[in-house]
Formats: sequence, C-alpha cells, structure tokens
Amino acid sequence: MLSIFSSLGAALAWGAADFTGGLASRRTGAYRAALYGEFFGLVFIVAVALVIHQPLPGWPVLVLAAAAGAIGTTGLLTLFQSVIHGKMSIAMPVSALLAATLPVLVGSLTEGFPGAITFFGFILALSAIWLISQEEGKDGRILARLSDLRLPLLAGIGFGSFFILMDIAAREATLWPMLTSRAGGTVIVAIYMLFRRDSWRLARDVWPVLVLNGFLDVGGTAFYVLASQAGRLDVAAVISSLFPGSTVILAALILKERVSRPQSIGILLALIAIVFLTI
Repeated sequence: MLSIFSSLGAALAWGAADFTGGLASRRTGAYRAALYGEFFGLVFIVAVALVIHQPLPGWPVLVLAAAAGAIGTTGLLTLFQSVIHGKMSIAMPVSALLAATLPVLVGSLTEGFPGAITFFGFILALSAIWLISQEEGKDGRILARLSDLRLPLLAGIGFGSFFILMDIAAREATLWPMLTSRAGGTVIVAIYMLFRRDSWRLARDVWPVLVLNGFLDVGGTAFYVLASQAGRLDVAAVISSLFPGSTVILAALILKERVSRPQSIGILLALIAIVFLTI
C-alpha cells in the first residue's frame, strides 16, 4: 500500500508540475521553462542535501542516476520536438503509453509476472493513460504514418528508461541519486539551449511559477523513488504514469478548460485501475 500511495503522490505531483510548466511555457517558451524548472528543482535538492547528511553511495549509483536524468530529459526535449513537428494527439499518448509499458516488461522479467488481477489493472491503467492524453477533438486513429510515431516513441523510451534506471539507482540511496539525476537533466537542457543559441533571459513574473514547477517535479521524483523502493517497479511506474490525469483536472479547475469525453473515461478507468492494483 505504501508503494500505491507513493505512486499516486508521484502522479499528482508530476501532473501539477506539468500544469505549472505549461503555464510557464506559454510565457517564456518550452525549452527555457524546462531549463529553469530543472535548475530550480536542483536547487531544492541541494538545499535538502545540506540539511540531511545522507551517506554518499558509490560512484556507479551516481553515474546511473545522472544517466537516468539525462535520458529522461532528452525524452522530454524529444517530446517537445514531436509536438512542434507533428500532432499532439499522437505524441502525448504514444510517449506516455510506452513510458509505462517498458517498466512493465522489465518488471515482469526481473520480479516475475504479476498476478492476473494486477495485470488487468495494468491494462486498465495503460488504457487510461492513452485516453487522458488525447487532445480535444481527436480520436487517436491517425497513426497510419510511421513518421508520426518516430519522435513520440523515442520520447517514451526516454521516459520509460528513466523509470527503470532510477529504480535501480535508488536501491542503495534516495537523496543522492535524485540530486545527480536532476543535475544530469539540467546539463542536458543547458547544452541543448546553447546549441540552439536561445536566450536564457527569464521574465520576473515567470519565476514563481517555475520555482513551484521545480519543487513539484522534485516531489514527484521523490514519491516515485519511495514507491519503487517499497514495491514493484511496474506498479510504481504505471501508477506514476497517470500524471496526465491530474494535469487535465487542474486545467479544468483553474483554467476552466473543457474535459473531453475520452479524458473523462480515462480518468474513471484510472480510478478503477488503482483499485485493481491495490487488491
């Protein structure tokens, strides 16, 4: 149950982080928002590290966590490119679905095949992720062109790899893997910004939103690490991947955006899936 509740915490925190990140992106651009969101999150972890003196794990753990952060952030940048050059109704559900599916496959191989009830919960949760990620007015039936899938699939591999690698890195420690993971992600975005020669200037009115974004994103990672330590990798990853649901709900409550029928069904399926995963 600790793994279930922690995974839900990760989904809620990451969903809220995506919401605040989206608000910041509208004002300052997606890549600049990603850079400062990563940076402020890193500042939070460093502050915690100065207060909590956790033993430093071996360098392989730190390198693995840094790689997890770099790969996960590369997946995020790839998703941004996919949305720019393709269709959001394809990019979001495909990447989210693959991000959740990879840990299920790895978890089945390393921890044994889950029971029938848990597996059925996975099916419901994966279906929920697909439906919740649908763009308004789209039904997802436009997947005929393979070129539309290339970047979303790469983004999903990046997200799924983050889940898997962080699960491994966090077996020996909690705080330091989170710190090096965040550092790896920050470096990747900074390099990308330098390559694009984008401006790093940030308007003052965006700072509070991005500070909150960094805090929420770090909170999501902390909940996910706790969930993976307390239970199975696949359960932690699948429930955590339901984060688009909280993003949709926040957009409806705060921005008064309309929740589409597929998204409503997806949120309901997500709640049912959580019940099956707790049995």
